[in-house]
Amino acid sequence: MRVHRSGTTLIGAALAALALLAPLAGSAGAAPDPDARRVPARGTASMGMGVLAHDGRDGAPAGTSVQAVQAVQTEGVDVSGHQGNVAWSTLWNSGVRWAYVKATEGTYYKNTYFTQQYNGSYNIGMIRGSYHFATPDTTTGAAQADYFVNNGGGWSKDGKTLPGVLDIEWNPYGAACYGKTQAGMVAWIRDFLGRYKARTGRDAVIYTATSWWTQCTGNYSGFAAANPLWIARYASTVGELPAGWLYYTMWQYTSSGPTVGDHNHFNGDLSRVQALANG
Repeated sequence: MRVHRSGTTLIGAALAALALLAPLAGSAGAAPDPDARRVPARGTASMGMGVLAHDGRDGAPAGTSVQAVQAVQTEGVDVSGHQGNVAWSTLWNSGVRWAYVKATEGTYYKNTYFTQQYNGSYNIGMIRGSYHFATPDTTTGAAQADYFVNNGGGWSKDGKTLPGVLDIEWNPYGAACYGKTQAGMVAWIRDFLGRYKARTGRDAVIYTATSWWTQCTGNYSGFAAANPLWIARYASTVGELPAGWLYYTMWQYTSSGPTVGDHNHFNGDLSRVQALANG
């Protein structure tokens, strides 16, 4: 009887130990949580990559703003390394007349497809420019403006080159506002814009979304007088604009367009696109 009780005790102890180990084994071999946030590799960010996750499609923040919307809108696209070699002739034949190409990100990434995309759009006849994906948590605004200008973000008055764009939006690698206070974010943006103008003679375009701008700058209105606005909103209307801007210059209205997903309207006909290029 003692042996039986001893065996029972040993078996019970073994089962208890297995019960403790089971959760650990399960967690080691479990499939990733589909709802867990996936952090992309540095350098892979692209214009508007946070819009769907934060603003959705067809959704818009409440409120309205005064918008001088032209009867004629000119179609454009924006591209990055994700698109690889772009079929510019296909886009041209579909009516696209202007383009922006990602040149840089932070002070650590240059688009490896930049030459094909930037020169290809120019050679087909488009008016084109380049953009910088900002990472305010890595280096100063001035340092990133220098990196941008030195690696494809310059400007020349040839009638075919648009001013550079500061793409300032949700942080795909961490906290939405890059760990900055609203005042700190405004100061960072001012630092970038000031250096860009000093280097090129042009005021950079600001690409952003109203909800991000409100959250991360406190809806600061001080850049509207000098810097054209490129608004991101995947809906039938642009909705509310950030404070200070009474109209948008460009509007990224979809990320699922033909040939290249990101399609945009320029607020005016082709002569207005040329006017922005010429300064």
